[in-house]
Amino acid sequence: MQTIDWIVLIGTLLFIVLYGAWKTKGSKNVQEYIRGGNEAQWWTIGLSVMATQASAITFLSTPGQAFHSGMGFVQFYFGLPIAMVIICLIFIPLYHKLNVYTAYEYLESRFDLKTRSLTAILFLIQRGLAAGITIFAPAIILSAVLGWNLTSLNIIIGILVIIYTVSGGTKAVSVTQKQQMAVIFTGMFIAFFLIISYLPDEITFSKALDIAGASGKMKVLDFSFDLNNRYTVWTGILGGTFLMLSYFGTDQSQVQRYLSGKSVKESQLGLLFNGLLKVPMQFFILLVGVMVFVFYQFNSTPINFNPAAIAAIQNSEYDAEYKQLEDKLEGVNAQKKSLINDYLTDHKASTKASIKELNDVDQEIRDAAKTLIQKANPNVETNDKDYVFIHFILNNLPRGLIGLLLAVILSAAMSSTASELNALASTTTMDLYRRNIKKEKTDKHYVNASKLFTLVWGVIAILVACFANLFDNLIQLVNIIGSIFYGNVLGIFLLAFFIKFVHSNATFIAAIITQCIVVFVWTQEWLPFLWLNALGCGLVMIIAIILQPVIHSKPKIRT
Repeated sequence: MQTIDWIVLIGTLLFIVLYGAWKTKGSKNVQEYIRGGNEAQWWTIGLSVMATQASAITFLSTPGQAFHSGMGFVQFYFGLPIAMVIICLIFIPLYHKLNVYTAYEYLESRFDLKTRSLTAILFLIQRGLAAGITIFAPAIILSAVLGWNLTSLNIIIGILVIIYTVSGGTKAVSVTQKQQMAVIFTGMFIAFFLIISYLPDEITFSKALDIAGASGKMKVLDFSFDLNNRYTVWTGILGGTFLMLSYFGTDQSQVQRYLSGKSVKESQLGLLFNGLLKVPMQFFILLVGVMVFVFYQFNSTPINFNPAAIAAIQNSEYDAEYKQLEDKLEGVNAQKKSLINDYLTDHKASTKASIKELNDVDQEIRDAAKTLIQKANPNVETNDKDYVFIHFILNNLPRGLIGLLLAVILSAAMSSTASELNALASTTTMDLYRRNIKKEKTDKHYVNASKLFTLVWGVIAILVACFANLFDNLIQLVNIIGSIFYGNVLGIFLLAFFIKFVHSNATFIAAIITQCIVVFVWTQEWLPFLWLNALGCGLVMIIAIILQPVIHSKPKIRT
């Protein structure tokens, strides 16, 4: 990192923070603070929704995913446009008709206060932990690569987000996310074209695609029905639609983005804009990773991109054995480079097959290196896909652009965290505090309460991030916690939307029973944790339908 990189990095982040605080100062009522005064236009909504989902890990992990596995990951998002259409037709008109501040407010109009409060609490548990991870995940990677103090990074990111989120609420989140997405798109496009320019003179973009294709990196579509294959067209369309419906339709961190729209039409256009742009954006980010792979076919590459892993092996008894693997990999890369040049000339199937065989050998060497690293230090992360892109940035980009790409990563972390804190504060204020504790207060009181809860949740997120290293698998832990609660929440909403004869008491009791069953199933390890989403959703609906005839409650009168 040179002085110019620090100037670009600090200047970009400070501009975003100060612009957000200045642009949205003086929110005087709940309508302005929580729903941004309903002034957001469709492109602001679309970019804000996209920025909320696109955390820093998106721009660290996704290129590394493509480097190792190719373009197939894009199929994961195939269900998103379908989900956007369903939400535009059903969720948005209903939310706007009821003039709600949070998604869970609708549940009171459909069921009752206790069901609303229960669902809000389930959301707060999972999203409260996620806010800490949104800070911690990029911080631990940047700390390992740059040598920065991890705790300081967590605090810096958290404080920057708290400043403008407390100051301006939802509007501050939305307007800053436009700037953040501009920084993100600019940085990624510059990185992409620089990678192409770094390839040998005779390697054009089309030839780079040929090289990637010969190595199996350009297979986008997989129509197989192999359940062991995580990314196929079918899992993307079916599983992806289910997942995106629950995330964009019931998660307040997303719902709050489109509740700030000027009208139903603006909100719908914003979500459709996100649905149309998200898949191409993910395709492009994956393509950046593929081009990094092509770049390393002509340049030396480490066996493992995680500097902490390399340091662990160099200070151990396995160092000599590791260096033998490095020499072996260098020889394989030299053979691959020769075969690639031959393939670009003859395009023979036999040459392509030879490249694939060498790629398999390459992977075997990397796996052997991971085994050695694990022996040297069992606590070091050997999965290095999150470190591939940041390694390329720090070792190959010119001065100034390193700072810009680091600003991209930190901007993504800030945008996701801001949305989460904003949603956590809004849900705490409107669904719990206003409805259960302080029912008759002024708008100014609730605005101040929202600001206080934003600060409180921000501090909690920083603390989670700072103490995250006490857990061995924190990211997996948060995914497990989300899976434990998320299916139940989605099932409650589906009951509210589509099963009209089921009323409040049956739904509330079914939700509690379901939560207990899901927790028990998880503790017994009867199912992989991702399946808990479907289990929770199905269980709460089935139990509520069974309970309704025997549990009498009056239907909620909707206005």
